[in-house]
Amino acid sequence: MDRTMKAMLYDRYGPPDVVRVGDVPVPEPVGAQVLVKMSATSINLTDWEGLTGSPAYARIGGIRRPAKKTLGSDISGVVEAVGPEVQEFTVGDAVYGDNLARMGGFAEYAVASERVLASKPPGLTHVEASTIPQAGAIALQGMVRAADGKRVLINGAGGGSGAFAIQLAKRAGAYVTAVDNGGKLDFMNSLGADEVVDYTKNDFVTSTEPHDLILDLVATRSPLACKRALAPGGVYRCVGGPARVLLGMAIGGLILGRLSDRSIGVLGVKMGPTHFAGMAELCSGKEIAIHVDRVFDLADVAEALAYVGAGKARGKVVVTSG
Repeated sequence: MDRTMKAMLYDRYGPPDVVRVGDVPVPEPVGAQVLVKMSATSINLTDWEGLTGSPAYARIGGIRRPAKKTLGSDISGVVEAVGPEVQEFTVGDAVYGDNLARMGGFAEYAVASERVLASKPPGLTHVEASTIPQAGAIALQGMVRAADGKRVLINGAGGGSGAFAIQLAKRAGAYVTAVDNGGKLDFMNSLGADEVVDYTKNDFVTSTEPHDLILDLVATRSPLACKRALAPGGVYRCVGGPARVLLGMAIGGLILGRLSDRSIGVLGVKMGPTHFAGMAELCSGKEIAIHVDRVFDLADVAEALAYVGAGKARGKVVVTSG
């Protein structure tokens, strides 16, 4: 008799209340896949986008209805079973990773390719490990140019990637301006930000000094506006945002940047264990702190998504599966 599991399902795009609990078969790993008994899954912006179907690129593979019925990509748990081609992991191994291609973390079990997983550092709990894969990779790559004496601005700095990015920039010796809503100003200060901006009251383009590096985690501005916020030789990179903004950055930013001695464009984030392992090492060594705002039970995924979608999360929000 096939085993069943609890999973948080959704059949249409919409607000968090479209998510429901259901009983579905436990998936079986094939090929180089691993079946993970879930312990924790952190929520990313990609989960909110996948839930709402916005921006438009979130509907790739499922224009009218979601192709994946269960969200949750940043997973951590214990190997329950392995496919016949798996080489790196065995039953009982503690693993974590970014399962963005398959999702499925908001359930009691999830299947993932072994190539997206890594052995969980023994110094981190499953809750802590689940915060790292996607947010850690974005922060590491977004802050690669942060250096001593440079002025760095992070827009959307109060969330998961931003919290890591602030700490990385300060570790590199940069002067950091952190931008988010007013409820997160004290939190960003506590992470080491030298200057904080409430975007509901001030536009960082006009209210701050030009910066050498800008990481924009909630891109909404034109390339021209971003150019004004950069010092000569400065670099602007955005992650996520409406498709029209990203297209404008990819094309208009390239042209404007070349004409103005600045680099303006989209951060092409590389995912996978190679790209988040460095953050895990820093967190395991207590050089970078992991900040978990709230932990929700699996049955409360809709509430957790609503909390993140409302922009309330300071750091990461995590869902546990028993």
